Amino acid sequence: MNTTAIAPTATAWREVGDATGGRAVPVISFDRVSKSFGSVQALDEVSLDVSAGEVTVLLGLSGSGKSTLLRHVDGLQRATSGTVRVLGNDVGELRGSALRALRRRVGFVFQQFHLVGSLTVLENVCTGALGGLRGPRLGLLSYPKRVRHAAMDQLERVGLTAQALQRASTLSGGQQQRVAVARALLQKPEILLADEPVASLDPDSAAQVMNLIAEIAREDGLTVLCSLHQVDLALSWGHRIVGLRSGQVVLDTPVDGLSRDAAMAIYSKVGSELATTG
Repeated sequence: MNTTAIAPTATAWREVGDATGGRAVPVISFDRVSKSFGSVQALDEVSLDVSAGEVTVLLGLSGSGKSTLLRHVDGLQRATSGTVRVLGNDVGELRGSALRALRRRVGFVFQQFHLVGSLTVLENVCTGALGGLRGPRLGLLSYPKRVRHAAMDQLERVGLTAQALQRASTLSGGQQQRVAVARALLQKPEILLADEPVASLDPDSAAQVMNLIAEIAREDGLTVLCSLHQVDLALSWGHRIVGLRSGQVVLDTPVDGLSRDAAMAIYSKVGSELATTG
């Protein structure tokens, strides 16, 4: 399927393009990737490149393949066919320590916060460093001082230093998701994946969390790949919209110039009617 070519818009990936003669080098690349679960075709020959520093939003109906696509980026799922390359690595070939090394470079924020409610906010953030530490950790003081200091720095960025020693279960949903963002950032990732990160939040909290991610992405030059259902939020937040339907890319266009009606059409029209948008 032919999709609209995307020109870099963020400063970080404009610089990558300048260094390579104007051609941005993708940090995420899907080449004719298909994924099936038995008789269900979750991804159908998806080809997609994401450049460094780009903020890309995936839109589509539930079951369209958004979560499956995200989970291929850090090897949580493996392609049935095709190739996924991330930060120069063929993800399908990575195993063991090589796969863990890639995952340390890719942060993931999920719809469900996956916090341990009985632990303090600070210790939950510290768990983001476990991939780079040896042995199990029992209690906050079992983490190196540098990790605890770094965790506090990330809590400051998300506005939750005052809650550092509270149990995570005492926080609101929006606050818990900000803790999850801080935990992901503790890895110092180059890529941040977010799978419906605000689906369970009220509109105000959702906007706060997405604006926070956008601000941090700008500051750190992060590449962000995020799935959402909220079209208005996607249009106000992303650089680029990729629409999925039945496991296929049916829209790929910069946000600039994309109308709300055109974005909403992802949910109501077939791919052939959408592919030329943008």
